[in-house]
Amino acid sequence: MSEFARYYYNFLKAFFKNFGTFFSSIGKAFGKWFGTDIKNYFKDLADASIHNSEWNALDWVAYVVVLFINIAFIVLLITLIVILCKRYNKFRGREIEKDELIDQVQLLNKKVVELVDEKNKILALRVSQISGGETEVNPDDLFNPQLAPAEEEEQEEYTGRFIKLIQVDNFYRSNPEYTIMTSNDMLDLSGLCDRFIGYAASQLHLYYAKPVIARYIAGMGTSKVLILEGISGTGKTSLPYAMGKFFNKPASIISVQPSWRDRAELLGYLNEFTKRFNETDFLKCVYQAGYSDKPNFIVLDEMNLARIEYYFAEFLSVMEMPDPSQWLIDVVSGSDPTDPKLFINGKLLINQNIWFIGTANKDDSTFTITDKVYDRALPIVINHKAELVDAPYTENVQMSFEYIDELFKAAQRDITISARVMESFMKLDDFIQAKFKIAFGNRIMKQIRLFVPCYIACGFTEIEGLDYMLCNKILRKFESLNLSFLRNELDQLSALLDKLFGKRAFAVSQDYINDLKKIS
Repeated sequence: MSEFARYYYNFLKAFFKNFGTFFSSIGKAFGKWFGTDIKNYFKDLADASIHNSEWNALDWVAYVVVLFINIAFIVLLITLIVILCKRYNKFRGREIEKDELIDQVQLLNKKVVELVDEKNKILALRVSQISGGETEVNPDDLFNPQLAPAEEEEQEEYTGRFIKLIQVDNFYRSNPEYTIMTSNDMLDLSGLCDRFIGYAASQLHLYYAKPVIARYIAGMGTSKVLILEGISGTGKTSLPYAMGKFFNKPASIISVQPSWRDRAELLGYLNEFTKRFNETDFLKCVYQAGYSDKPNFIVLDEMNLARIEYYFAEFLSVMEMPDPSQWLIDVVSGSDPTDPKLFINGKLLINQNIWFIGTANKDDSTFTITDKVYDRALPIVINHKAELVDAPYTENVQMSFEYIDELFKAAQRDITISARVMESFMKLDDFIQAKFKIAFGNRIMKQIRLFVPCYIACGFTEIEGLDYMLCNKILRKFESLNLSFLRNELDQLSALLDKLFGKRAFAVSQDYINDLKKIS
């Protein structure tokens, strides 16, 4: 043992001696080169140039050129070393900053999840307050109603740009949605209105007059965008919420923020640091409607807190295309193998079973809804609370989108506005164009031909349907005119309505004209 210890001691002694000699040699070499060799180089150059009298003019020129080249080479070498050091430091700083930003993004993503949960609870409380506090509202019903909490926790297991949408794919792969209708669910449009009123009153303690519900249902057959407007507290937000519960497909309520300026607020955006798409609740609701066979309601609550034609413009334009298969919204450029299943080259299809329901108030905190939006949407005015309804316990319905869509198409196919009434309506159009310079237009006439048959199928008359459309699609535009100079024309319009359709037949329009006279 002692012999090995002596050997190992000698080994370490020799090793460290050689190690020291190695670095000492390197130090001596650098010291000799910088301390002696460079000095000798300049000394030899000076001896050769000054003490050598045999140098001619050409030698001196070569001497100056070579000296300049040597100095330039040394300066260039030093500059290159400095630049490389700076680039390394800059690169290292960027990498450190990138790591810090990624940590911050991950922290913000966690905060977003916490805020969404808090938002769900606030909206649930709000809807509960709207319904009188008698209806329990599950926050999960407001956002992502089909996704189980356990699967939310597994979000990090998925890969790709779209975490939430891939999660939707995985959920519906094992939980496909099928609507099985019974004979009790196979209602006509009028029966659908009556059953909803009974359901909302008996189970949700929400009360609505049948004309309002008929306009909502007929509006679904007319446009994919409905605007609920009127004074606060009349149940604008609770109506689509109740409709979602009625069709057994909870509505998704999205609160519009005053800061919204473009489509990224609705759909989200691709994070260049994480290479993940920041998916919004709105995008997720539109996407998962592709797996649903029921009517889906996406509510833009207080939609005119920001300018609708800014953040919702692409949707308004796309839904004007005659072929619904072309209702595609660009989400990302190009496609990726990990993208969600329902994406088409980075685009998302707006399915026909989606209705966008906007609620709007008119006060100093909101923007005016422009004609571009109104012309493409169907406004539903709710200015009065309905009387209490003592309805017996009423069940909701199991109804597929295909069934209700066929009800709309059957009404529009089988019910036509009478020729006499339509002729009178066109005379009214001519008068309004001549006196007020406002035309009905092809888009509005198309909506009238879609809305009125559905409204008749809901249990009302063609005169009542035309009256409502005239008031809310045409007369509403009079607010932009200088009404103080048009009082005589308004009187003539009122008289013409009575002459063409009968005394007070157009009661809604006549009341609106009287309100316009008061404003003027």
